[in-house]
Amino acid sequence: MATRGSRSEKVKRIFQQFDANCDGGLNREEMADLVVAVNPRVKFSDAQISAILDEVFRTYGEFIDGEKGLTYDGLLRTYDDGAGDVDRDFDALGLELNSDDNKGKSAASSSSIADERVLEPHKKQRTAAWAASPNHGIVFDETWKVVDDLEILIKRLKAKQVKDGKMKGDNFDAYSDPGWSRELGPSAELSEKRVVWEESGHDYALFVKELGVLRTKVDGARSREEAFDGHMAIGRVLYEHQLFKEALVSFKRACELQPVDVRPHFRAGNCLYVLGRHGEAKEEFTLALEAAENGGNPWAFLLPQIHVNLGIALEGEGMVMSACEHYREAAILCPTHFRALKLLGSALFGVGEYRAAVKALEEAIFMKADYADAHCDLASALHAMGEGEKAIPVFQKAIDLKPGHVDALYNLGGLYMDMGRFQRASEMYTRVLAVCPNHWRAQLNKAVSLLGADEAEEAKKALKEALKMTNRVELHDAISHLKQLQKKKVKANGSANGEAAFSIVEPSKFKTVSEKTALRQELANALAIRAFQRITRLRGCDVDLLKKEMSDNDVPVSYSGGGVPEKSIRKPNLEVILRRLLQFLKPETFQGAVKAINEGILSVLDENGSGRVDLGMFFAVLAPICGGSPDKRKRVAYDALLWRPVNEGSAQIKKADALRYIKLLRAIYIPSHGVSEMLEVHGDADFSLVSLSEFLVMFDDPDWGFGIMSSLVKLETGDRTRHGRYACSVCRYPIIGSRFKEMKSHFSLCNQCYSEGKVPSTFKQEEYRFKEYGSESEAMKDKCLCFNLQSKGSSNNDS
Repeated sequence: MATRGSRSEKVKRIFQQFDANCDGGLNREEMADLVVAVNPRVKFSDAQISAILDEVFRTYGEFIDGEKGLTYDGLLRTYDDGAGDVDRDFDALGLELNSDDNKGKSAASSSSIADERVLEPHKKQRTAAWAASPNHGIVFDETWKVVDDLEILIKRLKAKQVKDGKMKGDNFDAYSDPGWSRELGPSAELSEKRVVWEESGHDYALFVKELGVLRTKVDGARSREEAFDGHMAIGRVLYEHQLFKEALVSFKRACELQPVDVRPHFRAGNCLYVLGRHGEAKEEFTLALEAAENGGNPWAFLLPQIHVNLGIALEGEGMVMSACEHYREAAILCPTHFRALKLLGSALFGVGEYRAAVKALEEAIFMKADYADAHCDLASALHAMGEGEKAIPVFQKAIDLKPGHVDALYNLGGLYMDMGRFQRASEMYTRVLAVCPNHWRAQLNKAVSLLGADEAEEAKKALKEALKMTNRVELHDAISHLKQLQKKKVKANGSANGEAAFSIVEPSKFKTVSEKTALRQELANALAIRAFQRITRLRGCDVDLLKKEMSDNDVPVSYSGGGVPEKSIRKPNLEVILRRLLQFLKPETFQGAVKAINEGILSVLDENGSGRVDLGMFFAVLAPICGGSPDKRKRVAYDALLWRPVNEGSAQIKKADALRYIKLLRAIYIPSHGVSEMLEVHGDADFSLVSLSEFLVMFDDPDWGFGIMSSLVKLETGDRTRHGRYACSVCRYPIIGSRFKEMKSHFSLCNQCYSEGKVPSTFKQEEYRFKEYGSESEAMKDKCLCFNLQSKGSSNNDS
């Protein structure tokens, strides 16, 4: 990143380039030329140009010098506020800096502050360019003295820590002023330029003590405004030097002095985000947003950046749907804010709305063609939509723009894996490891890709390296994947015709020997529901919490397109409720749960794409897969339907509602059956009432209800049940959950293989009869029973 000095020089060169009449201002015609020149890929209409100029001249009215137009300070201010990218615009115009001027400036900045204080007036020192910027900078002369003293303290601390080898990060001066114009999200750029101060030593304690003296001096200022000016300046200098904890103290003090001022809240939010305190950062950005909206036009220019940073803080908490709202608002307020569009696209991708994500990311790239992160996320969205061939060149573009782009390399490796191009995948993961040697996921996937490329020895080496890096559960998943790929290459008994180690048998040949044994298709559906339950972690949410939400929340009644009253809620507000229900989840896990719920449930409930969901129906749909006894889950589902306005005040629900609910359940959780059934639900006009007992009969119906819930509960309780030495005869894994024993050939299958109809190819039969054992104690009882019957038979024969 350019230093602030070179940044202001670049703005000056841009200003001079377009100040055609050299009158010290950019009039509307000159400003229009600038806008068009720095956006060569955008074809503006006259109306768009006029609207942009109106906004600039209105927002920066204090920098308009009559007929001359926008002054240099005004143009600098627009860049300070994030309205444009100085480096990009400077390069787009093909301009160059005057090296002699830069050398002079560099020499001046390296001289001691004490000497500068003697040689020139305070306002010419420009400790940092922000200090002289109107509204953001220093107002009082006494504040300049405080800033000068603070710079001396920081230089002393830096010199001491560098000498003692305590400071980490050798690019100290490269990281400047990220809060107002830079994207705050976690990125390689931020981590590469992060400076870590050693805070436990005597030198740091002495610095904090001396800093406290400066703060006391500022608190004793002649007016509240001067004290505010001082604390804001101290905070800005500390933030610029990445002393975030100390900067936060100053901004908090400034908040106390002027609670309705936007700037200290915004700055405090930036500090809190960098410190990883995302919840507190969200609160500060929210206060900044309220202050900006209530403060009127003077703060309008800050609104887009506040929305962006608030969105980033929300993402830090896993609240991606809520973040989308703020990115979208920032893009509306500032249509050229390519970062807002990129962040919007990435967030939409994160909740599974891929088409909308592609549109936003394409717009961001249209405005900034060299935006590597946007290319990476666009390619990932295309991959998710099944357009792998289109995604490859987009990933490659991201890598061309930034050869060490870890996400692009890693995700391209995943795409090649999905396409079966294992050698190319291995090359991508090798490049990831060259940049990040401890990237254990890349090491694991490299092992998988090498095995897929028939390089078993190299795969073993890669797996050993991965084992050295981590022992996480994902490692064991990867090992399972390795074994599975090996099995796909196994031939049965070495037969010449290449017969596989297993055969897939048609459902009609699978028989059960007792009513307690699950049917094959029923188990397959139950396993799919259980997988969804695991991803969403809803089993960890007690169903009573749904009742609490219904009793505590007063949701206003609205009317659907058909005029039916309902308690509908927007998706971002629903996400807030989900966060309360799943508060035990980490942010990244919660984000995955929301994505699954959005794709699996909300897409069905919001069939018109309005962005609103019937909350009562949503709770009723969630209840069967939450924690709690089966009876309690069904009762809460019934209560949720009663809670809806169409049934409110009654002790029973309408039969039409019960039917619609059952069909929604099946459409969501058993899509192979439910989608066609949903087509029949429209036009259901049965307004008779259904009691709880009648509802339970409808719910438990195995053919037209949700009778599969009993199989789901069996899977929940048997998740950790093992069967001793028994392994599945097809996949060879130890059997966990139910064991399905074939009664003639005596081989055993796991849940998954049984549900998929797989049998060992060595056992060819006209039909297969299975008995399900939930545990080995059941199997032992069965054995004892058979033994007793055999003994009785032998006794009878003897007599």
